[in-house]
Amino acid sequence: MPVITANRNEIVQGEEVFGSPLDYFKLMKPRVMSLVVFTAFVGYYTAIPVQGYSINPALAYIGIFAIALGAGASGVLNQWYDRDIDEVMVRTKGRPIPLGKILPSEAFSFGIISSIISIMILGLAVNWLAASLLAFTIFFYAVVYTVWLKRHTVQNIVIGGAAGAFPPVIGQVCATGNVSLESVILFMIIFLWTPPHFWALAIIKKDDYEAAKIPMLPIVAGDKVTRKNILIYSCLLIPFSYMPWALNYAGTFYFITISLLGFEFLRRAILLYRKKEGSEKSLFLYSIFYLSFIFAGICLDKFILNNF
Repeated sequence: MPVITANRNEIVQGEEVFGSPLDYFKLMKPRVMSLVVFTAFVGYYTAIPVQGYSINPALAYIGIFAIALGAGASGVLNQWYDRDIDEVMVRTKGRPIPLGKILPSEAFSFGIISSIISIMILGLAVNWLAASLLAFTIFFYAVVYTVWLKRHTVQNIVIGGAAGAFPPVIGQVCATGNVSLESVILFMIIFLWTPPHFWALAIIKKDDYEAAKIPMLPIVAGDKVTRKNILIYSCLLIPFSYMPWALNYAGTFYFITISLLGFEFLRRAILLYRKKEGSEKSLFLYSIFYLSFIFAGICLDKFILNNF
């Protein structure tokens, strides 16, 4: 008979089964990490051609790798601390720690070591300002958001969204050594995008968050207030997304892209406000597409401006 014990990952036929490399990779939240890598790359790419800076391609790859590793490390620490609520939520109970494939102590060690390595790599290979920003981002997500904001305030997503907005800033600092206005604009776009994105998900997964006793806006204030706030943030996000064009950081191609995508984002937010069936999932999925394509639009616009 198989023997199960809470003190080891998993026992099958009397033998220990340790977490695989894939399990450790899952701890790093690869989907979140991929968005971090992409937005950090946009920060790199937009800084170099416009501001006249150059960077060794090898160092650029190292910088992106360090940022990705740091993002993954913060994800690991998040799952280590949230292991109690991950066991309760349907959306997260299949993660490696709740499944018993990786011990909490192993996850904690992996997260701390990965954090230190990522910061040291970025500092030694690129510059220490970028490394300092990466260290702050890891701390903000793993401690400020995970330990305090997530469980204690309805503004968890709003304030905590800053952690996910830092990668393009870090990318530009890697390329230039300075924090530029353009990188702050990219930060603000992600910051304003985060509440509509996650509150739409929170409405969909309301029962999950309620079971875990997480004070998400739909639970504390209700769906009506949440829909209203999603529309408010959407109305702030769409105009602000024109800032790269208004300040001449992007050209006509970006203007057309953001106009088309922004109109559709706002349309879906209005449908959600009006309680159209399925509008929560529609906005949530589209928001991912929206952020990805406007950042891609910035890169394509810069490429067009500098090569044609």
